[in-house]
Amino acid sequence: MWLALDLLLVAVFAAIGRFSHYDSLTVAGWWTTAWPFLAGTLLAWAALVAARRPPAALTSGLFVWVGALVGGMVLRQASGQGTATAFVVVATLVLGAFLVLPRVGAKLGARTVAGVGARDRR
Repeated sequence: MWLALDLLLVAVFAAIGRFSHYDSLTVAGWWTTAWPFLAGTLLAWAALVAARRPPAALTSGLFVWVGALVGGMVLRQASGQGTATAFVVVATLVLGAFLVLPRVGAKLGARTVAGVGARDRR
């Protein structure tokens, strides 16, 4: 589930970026923006699986964020796409929110559910 969610959120990041700069969204344009970040996400996930890290863990979200961001920027640069400072800053913030905050929410939700269960047992 977490892999699919991460890929979906990275895809949404690319769609929002394309739409905000071009006032339209085409599949080809979206793909041009998305593929480096999707590849970075998949590389980070491969490392998580190899290290047998729990995907819902906050540290895993941080790792996927860094992988998507750094991998995406390296691949964008290698493919002749831009890596302007403003874009790097926006990508850092948006990908961080998209890839880390759902895990924070899941952790808080699990604590709330556990807390309710503990009160019910009293």
